[in-house]
Amino acid sequence: MTNVTLKVEGMSCGHCVNSIEGALRTLGASGKVDLSGGTVAIAYDESKLTLEAIQTAIEDQGYDIA
Repeated sequence: MTNVTLKVEGMSCGHCVNSIEGALRTLGASGKVDLSGGTVAIAYDESKLTLEAIQTAIEDQGYDIA
């Protein structure tokens, strides 16, 4: 399992948390959004998923990776 924390811009509410964490679950990753810090802590299996795919999934929800 690989762990990474990404700085994500544009998150401000519970809907943002649900959108991002839901997108990560769809990919097979797990994530925990920290609204106050503007970060997402992500755990994923590198043999099944790339960091680029994770970043794209977050951006597809309307957020920017800093």
